[in-house]
Amino acid sequence: MNLQLSGPKQQRLQKDLTITGSKSESNRLLLLQALFPDIRIENLSNSDDAQVMKAGLQSRADTVDIHHAGTAMRFLTAYFASRPGREVTLTGSPRMKERPIRVLVDALRDLGAQIEYLETEGCPPLRIRGTRLGKSRVSLPADISSQYISALLLIAADLPGGLEITLEGTITSVPYIRMTLRLLERIGIETEFEGNTIRVHRAATLPGQTCTVESDWSSASYFYSMVALSPVTSQIGLRSYRRDSLQGDSILPTLFGKLGVESHFEGDRLEITRSGDPVSEMLQLDLIRTPDLAQTIAVCCFGLGIGCELTGLHTLKIKETDRLVALERELSKLGAPIRVTDSSLHLEPSRRIIAMQRISTYNDHRMAMAFAPLALKTDLIIEDAGVVSKSYPDFWSDLEQLGFLSREV
Repeated sequence: MNLQLSGPKQQRLQKDLTITGSKSESNRLLLLQALFPDIRIENLSNSDDAQVMKAGLQSRADTVDIHHAGTAMRFLTAYFASRPGREVTLTGSPRMKERPIRVLVDALRDLGAQIEYLETEGCPPLRIRGTRLGKSRVSLPADISSQYISALLLIAADLPGGLEITLEGTITSVPYIRMTLRLLERIGIETEFEGNTIRVHRAATLPGQTCTVESDWSSASYFYSMVALSPVTSQIGLRSYRRDSLQGDSILPTLFGKLGVESHFEGDRLEITRSGDPVSEMLQLDLIRTPDLAQTIAVCCFGLGIGCELTGLHTLKIKETDRLVALERELSKLGAPIRVTDSSLHLEPSRRIIAMQRISTYNDHRMAMAFAPLALKTDLIIEDAGVVSKSYPDFWSDLEQLGFLSREV
C-alpha cells in the first residue's frame, strides 16, 4: 500500500491521542510472563513485533518464524536455549537472515546452550536444542546492541545460579539495559549494576501481580516532530506516559525543547506545544543512548530548515535496513544536503524542499513514520505505508484524527 499524504487543511494541530503500549516493555514483560506465569500484563502493545513475540513464546511448532522482528529473534533465542527438551528452528525474513546474532549465540554457548547456524555463519536461522544452562558467568563486548544483553538478563532469574555479565569496554546502550533491570526489580527480582558488571539473582517464584505497560516514547517522537513543524502554534495530548519512565527515548522533552517544543505532564497525560523556534541553526546531538530517534530528528531538522550533526549511530546499520544509508537516499530526494558515515549523520541547513517525492521505506517502520510529519511542508508519497504495523498499527488513523489527508496511490 502506497499513501499520498498531505497536511491538514486546518493548520493548527489540536487533539488528544492514546498510543499503544511500548513495544520494548511489552516484549520484555511477555518473556518474563512466560518464565513466571503469575504475571499479568495490561496495555500490551498491539504492534506486529509484540504479537510475533507472544505467538513465538506460545508456539509448540518445530519452526518459529519471527519475520522482521529483531527483538523477538534475540529474546526468543535466549528463551528457547534455556528450555530443556525444547527443539526449535528460529527463522525470519530475508533481511533477518542477514542480521548478526553471533555475539548472543557465543554468550549462550558459553553458558552451555546448544545452538547451530543453518545457513550463514553468525546469522539466523538457528537450530536450538534447549538445555539446562548450568553456568552463571559470561562476558560480552560492551559496545553491542542492548538487545543481546537484555536477552540474557531476562532469562537470568530462571537460571540455577542467576547470572553475572561482565561487559568489556565502553558501554553504549545503558538506557535499554537499565529498562530491563528496572522491570526485573519492579516484579521482585534482585539486580546489581556496578561498573561493567551486571548481576541478576535467581528467583524460584514470584508473587502474582499486574504490570501495566507505559505508552511508547519512540512513537511519541513523530508527534513531537509534527508540533515542531506546524506553521502555527499546535497542541497535542498523548496518553499514557510517566515522568519516571523506564524508556530511554523519554529524553524527548529535552531533545525537542531545542527545536521549540514544550512538554507538560498532567497525571498520565503528556501535552506537547510549539513554544518557539529552534535554539540554533545547527543541532548537535550524541544519540548513542537513543539511536531510534535519529530518523525523526534528522527529518524534522530538514523540515525546519536547520542543520544537525548526529553521532553515536553505529547500531543503525544493522536494523531493519541500514538506516543511515536510507536516510541519506530519501532526504537527498527532497533536496537535503546530507552525508553519513558508519556512525554519524551531517545535515546542512537548507530551506529548499523538492515537492511530491516518493519516500521508500525499506521494510522499516521508522522510515515511514519519521517522514510523515514532512507532509506539513509538502505532499509526499509514502511507499509500503503498511510497514508501520511493526510498532504502531494505528499510526495512519491517528494522523487522520489530526486532520492529515491520505489516499492510496
